[in-house]
Amino acid sequence: MELLTEEQIAAELADVLGWRRDGGSIVLITKHQDFRGSLLYLNAVGYLAEQAGHHPDAEISWDTVTLTLSTHSAGGLTGKDFALARRISALS
Repeated sequence: MELLTEEQIAAELADVLGWRRDGGSIVLITKHQDFRGSLLYLNAVGYLAEQAGHHPDAEISWDTVTLTLSTHSAGGLTGKDFALARRISALS
């Protein structure tokens, strides 16, 4: 999978609300009612990630879930990252 250009990344970021760029990754931070809500959300993300064969790094801090996407094998951002980001964003 090819890395996206800066112009492609900017265009893709405009299409995935809530995600921000952090170097060679994109990051989404979501808030939930409590730890249970965070776990339920992360389970839904896990289901989508398994379907896509592409997995975010995930962190839970009680009511907050932080997801980080990057295509490690390509060394940065690819279309796979933004395709999964769009599916994850549709959960909210």
